[in-house]
Amino acid sequence: MKDRHACALREWAYHVNQVWNYCNELSVRIFERERRFVSAYELDRYTAGATTEGLPLHSQTVQAISAELVTRRKQSRKLKLRWRVSGGARRSLGWIPFKASAIRYRNGQVFIASTPLSLWDSYGLSRYELGAGCISEDARGRWYLNITVKVASKPKPAVSGVARSVGLDLGLKDFAATSDGTALEAQRFYRELEPALASAQRARKKARVRAIHAKIAARRKDFLHKQSTALVRMYGAIFVGNVNAQALMQTRAAKSVLDAGWSAFRTMLQYKCDDAGAWFDEVNEAYSTQTCSACRACSGPKGLEGLRIREWTCTCGVRHHRDVNAAKNILAAGRGRLAEGIPSF
Repeated sequence: MKDRHACALREWAYHVNQVWNYCNELSVRIFERERRFVSAYELDRYTAGATTEGLPLHSQTVQAISAELVTRRKQSRKLKLRWRVSGGARRSLGWIPFKASAIRYRNGQVFIASTPLSLWDSYGLSRYELGAGCISEDARGRWYLNITVKVASKPKPAVSGVARSVGLDLGLKDFAATSDGTALEAQRFYRELEPALASAQRARKKARVRAIHAKIAARRKDFLHKQSTALVRMYGAIFVGNVNAQALMQTRAAKSVLDAGWSAFRTMLQYKCDDAGAWFDEVNEAYSTQTCSACRACSGPKGLEGLRIREWTCTCGVRHHRDVNAAKNILAAGRGRLAEGIPSF
């Protein structure tokens, strides 16, 4: 969104926070009195008429707030969610939800509650039917339109029609190794800017700290998009190992794991494969580095000491690169799932 709307959007976000906090407190009181969880439909009855009495929000936005609160309450399994704070050091970033019936697009502007909002339309929104979404604020005070659109999906090819397939072994030394024998070089986005970030933090330059964090995130996102797009264009079926990033985040390699962005990369591969009509699947990568991709013997390096061994020779005489061998095993497991008729989505 264009910066000239920031003041108006902050005012809307303030009222969104008030509605959220009201619904949050009301749901707690109803549970204490009646020992039941209130639904979004019931919350809408308590907020009905608020917009006609002066609340400067669209009625569909008020309903979207209560629906989001109920959804998040179920997901977190909590009776009371965190209050949205409008000011101070711990304030919540701006958030303005809306439903599909509350937004219109015309001549490069979106209209919410009959208010025109200008934006840089780099996606050509006029070509799509707009759905529900929200307007959100980032740490630097910039506002973005997040909206769902309907896009015709391409049919997946038949299993026998998959021309090229690849297995990916995600790692830290190399970002990923493919079953074709190539390696995607790892990028150290956070590590490269860590000295500048530490200097800005010591100098208490909050705006500079936010700008560096945004730069790190933007560079990582750009890298992941380019790599995932290249893979989807090159292959008809992609299989990735289900490496447990959450578990590795508890180790000494936590910074490197978070910097790699494995989860975001797999998410990008999944929706890009769906759009391109390619196959995508996450397969179990257990023992993939220890098992020989030629004879299936589990003769590879084992344990923590074996992590230092990058190349090894199997008892059958075949010499393997650790990550490429794992990628080949992941590819074999993925092909086995397709042969058994297990869908990849």
